[in-house]
Amino acid sequence: MDEQRAKIQEDLRGLVAGEVRCDDAYLQLFASDASIYQITPLGIVHPRGVSDVVACVQYAREHHLPIHARGAGTGLAGEALGAGLILDFSRHMRRIIGTDGDTVRVQPGVVLERLNDFLAPSGKFFSPDPATLEVTTLGSVIAVDAGGSHSLKYGTARHHVRSLQLVLSDGEVVEVGRESLSGLSDKEPHLRRRDLITQLAELLGRHTEMIERCSSQAPFNCSGYNLKDVLQGSLLDLPKLLVGSEGTLALITEATLELSPLPVHTGVVLLFFDRLETAAHAALKLLPFSPSACDLMDRRVLSLARDTAPRFDLLIPAAAEAALLVEQEADTLEELQDKLQQIVDRVTNVERLVFHTHTADEPDQVALFWELANRVVPRLYRLKGSTRPVPFVEDMAVPPAALPMFLTQLQNILKKHQVTASLFAHAGHGQLHVRPFVDLTAPQAGTMLKRLAEDLYQEVFAVGGTISGEHGDGLSRTPFVERQFGELYRVFREVKRIFDPHNIFNPGKIVGDDPDLMTRNLRLVSRPQQAAAENSEKGRIPVVVPLQLDWTAAEVMQTARTCNGCGRCRTQEPGVRMCPIYRFAPIEEASPRAKANLMRNLMNARLPPDAMATDEFKEVMDFCVNCKMCKLECPAGVDIPKLVLEAKANYVSANGLNLTDWLLARLDVLSAVGSLLSPLTNWMLGNTSARWLMEKLLGIAKSRKLPRFAARTYFRRAARQKLTRPTRRTGAKVVFFVDTYANYHDPAIAEALVSVLEYNEVAVYVHPQQRYSGMSLISLGAIDRARELARHNVSLLADCVRQGYTIITAEPSAALCLTQEYPSLVDDPDALAVAENATEACTYLWRLHREGKLKLDLKPVEARLAYHQPCHLRALGVGTPGLNLLGLIPGLRVSAEEHGCSGMAGTFGMKQKNFRSSIRAGWELVSAIRDSDVQAGTTECSACKMQMEQATDKPTIHPLKLLALSYGLLPPHRNPLTFNSKPLIVS
Repeated sequence: MDEQRAKIQEDLRGLVAGEVRCDDAYLQLFASDASIYQITPLGIVHPRGVSDVVACVQYAREHHLPIHARGAGTGLAGEALGAGLILDFSRHMRRIIGTDGDTVRVQPGVVLERLNDFLAPSGKFFSPDPATLEVTTLGSVIAVDAGGSHSLKYGTARHHVRSLQLVLSDGEVVEVGRESLSGLSDKEPHLRRRDLITQLAELLGRHTEMIERCSSQAPFNCSGYNLKDVLQGSLLDLPKLLVGSEGTLALITEATLELSPLPVHTGVVLLFFDRLETAAHAALKLLPFSPSACDLMDRRVLSLARDTAPRFDLLIPAAAEAALLVEQEADTLEELQDKLQQIVDRVTNVERLVFHTHTADEPDQVALFWELANRVVPRLYRLKGSTRPVPFVEDMAVPPAALPMFLTQLQNILKKHQVTASLFAHAGHGQLHVRPFVDLTAPQAGTMLKRLAEDLYQEVFAVGGTISGEHGDGLSRTPFVERQFGELYRVFREVKRIFDPHNIFNPGKIVGDDPDLMTRNLRLVSRPQQAAAENSEKGRIPVVVPLQLDWTAAEVMQTARTCNGCGRCRTQEPGVRMCPIYRFAPIEEASPRAKANLMRNLMNARLPPDAMATDEFKEVMDFCVNCKMCKLECPAGVDIPKLVLEAKANYVSANGLNLTDWLLARLDVLSAVGSLLSPLTNWMLGNTSARWLMEKLLGIAKSRKLPRFAARTYFRRAARQKLTRPTRRTGAKVVFFVDTYANYHDPAIAEALVSVLEYNEVAVYVHPQQRYSGMSLISLGAIDRARELARHNVSLLADCVRQGYTIITAEPSAALCLTQEYPSLVDDPDALAVAENATEACTYLWRLHREGKLKLDLKPVEARLAYHQPCHLRALGVGTPGLNLLGLIPGLRVSAEEHGCSGMAGTFGMKQKNFRSSIRAGWELVSAIRDSDVQAGTTECSACKMQMEQATDKPTIHPLKLLALSYGLLPPHRNPLTFNSKPLIVS
């Protein structure tokens, strides 16, 4: 940390209650966003309230430091980036203050979707719906005047902000709304506020004609300062000016928002066309029907949708070159259906523009249709290679009548520059989201970006459009603002001077003097000194750090830079599992994006080579528990867990493990000893004093229910049954990979699996020399020991594969080790052979069922269970085979509890320092198990089982045990569903 940053950190920590960070690693988390830019700030402040914001502003003014407000960091134009102090409002200032009739008062860090979830029971919502509404904050919504698909009916944020609490550039706190100019000098005692209103009213009044003449003709404009309708006779509507000002005029600390009633019924029509321009013409024909949304998708988006999911492949005709998604709202279902039919009749029978249609009026169907826009478009970032969809001209808007002609011009310009692009448009209001595919590693990439933008914007200006309809100017578009507005640009400068005479608020945005701002500070994708090396014989970037996994530095860089910073990993949406840690700790360093940022900056040499050995780096990486959900649900499919594992392994290589992690990395040894001394260890696990001592000395939470040890391991039982000898039987045969829990704690799981397999005529072999999978080692970064284990197991299992065995395991984490982790640890074709032939046990049995080879003479089991799908099972991409198997058992009622991660996360929940967080993360699942109607839980994962049994006396049972029970393969005294001595099985 240099002297300036050290002084800033020391000074501000004495002035504010919130956190202040100026260390190298932490700054890189806020140096980029969802745009193509990167600027390292001087410091990060997480204000806890208005007084912290005031203190920061006063300090910045005194020391001539820029201030940049930031929410979720999802901006596409770099509007929240800067070289000064970043004020992150998303961490603490995220309180919904209260509602009053048709309004709500909020702090700027409130997430838009969380607000609407809060409002839903009252039948109200805040209507702007940007693409990232599940993560974007209301401060950002206001700062860029966000709109979305439904702006066609509801307008943008500008139409719904009633008043704002501001911190001005001198630190004054003021409330502004629709201000009356009548008798202002008499009734306004606040001198700064009075001067502000007076000067603005005089300026806007003097240039009324110019404002009207020079403003964009597009329905919505987010470029420049939107001065239209700010001065209305004797009223000055200051929120209309401040909305869309990108934090360049003042800092918003509270906002009063106007709400809209939720629609009673919503339906959509999906229309398919053979030409893009035909779809644009159709959108114009549908405007008289007053749709609530009318979105256009091009062939590239539709093709990607067909490749993404079978349901879209069935939905979208192969010949479709474009589609319109048209939505209608109504008070009754009959009225809605009539509105939808009118649209279909108009484009099909009257205009004859469309060749195929789909209509949906059921909520599930409507949600599926909207997934085309909300889920598919972000998946463009999954494309491999250096050429990526680049957001820099992605926000053009034109008058709707000009849209068909403009689309033709757009395609001609793209052909001229020899680039392709994806297109998604809010066609009803002329808003185009165009992302050209560009290789930013190319030497002349910056020049090409600028020339392409100039040509496109020239056509935008020619039809009276705007360079920004939703996303703001930021770094991408500020150099073109003066060209769009001409002489009105001078008025923008004067507005900036009135609000911010010292130019401390987000300087250089909207009004600025840097003609190269668009191509300056592009996010690096490789180190300049390594450009030659990238073209070397092997195409590898020289290693900056000693890599611990089996990959090259070039592959590390490619993985890290695949993260486009969209911020969707910050979601807390109930329907996804993305990052359980971020859910209970919604801070930037807990987000998966943070890990990609650090690794990218390490490989770019923005961080020193030894950064991974520092505690600051480890602090960020420790927020990852290797659940794999971010890799699964990231729109770009970034392998964040592998990046984290590389970082953790480097830290452990340099510093070793602490005592708690050292013990957890040796679960096999501890379990072996625990089983050997089971009377003593089981007594200790149940003894309060022993558990207290264990917590103090070893860091294992005394309140965590730990599994008891079996007196005889499963390996010993398997040897007695002669399962440790290779089978000589013909037909289906498996080698059973036994993991720690089934061997040392609950051998009944293994016995149930073997009995079910043998009952279904599958021969079982338990290799006597196998060792445990080592997932705990991997998650902790103890790669050397994990690699040793992997090599040992791979050697044994590969031989079995060559002899015709399929590898199965009852533990999802073990299956994940075999299929995904071992190939990263062992550079050997045998590791790939093992990965290709290994499967989780329930998956194997369900496959037998689908092939008609699983016996179905199952006896009824009368019970109601709650099923939890483990994250590692989900990461295997096999669905819910255990739940499917339970569905074959007569009488068994099983509810799938969709509450996300259990919160246990392997060894994470065992540690005393994580215990409370673990319980918070899994409380909804634990509560579901405690429901009086539920008799037991069921899951395939031993760690999830521990969490599900934490706050209840009800057991959680592996599906394999239930299947064996239903087959009648378990003796009555081994019935896992026995309650009050009454077994719940009907013969």
